[in-house]
Amino acid sequence: MPTHDNHLQRAITLAAANVENGGRPFGAVIVRHGEVIAEAVNTLHQSGDPTAHAELNAIRDVSLHLGNQVLRECVVYASGQPCPMCLSAMYLTGVREVYFANSNQDGERFNLSTAAIYQQLQQPLENQSLPIHHCPQPEGLALYQRWADKA
Repeated sequence: MPTHDNHLQRAITLAAANVENGGRPFGAVIVRHGEVIAEAVNTLHQSGDPTAHAELNAIRDVSLHLGNQVLRECVVYASGQPCPMCLSAMYLTGVREVYFANSNQDGERFNLSTAAIYQQLQQPLENQSLPIHHCPQPEGLALYQRWADKA
């Protein structure tokens, strides 16, 4: 039975192959009941999509082929510490557990850290460096109500 270290090593192997192919050093593996059900790498260099992180690509693969409910039974292994976007997706899909090899601190000297974003997200909206404006619209709330009524 593979261990956490085995799955992390696989994520690192995927990331290393991605570097050789011109990509960023990020790989992810999703495991369900001890079985690998998805593997992915960061594909920004191929797609130009800044959301094409290894973890999100793996989550999309599982969601497409098995449904996102399955993710509640899954563990994600990542070569690097998941960024806030990827971590949010893991929370939203109910991923059970996450393991990562390289921390934000490890990636800092290579400009591969998202620690600054984590710090921004800890601030109230009005104190964040990205201007974020709440502009309530009656139609928006009515839309939420229509959705709730259909559920």
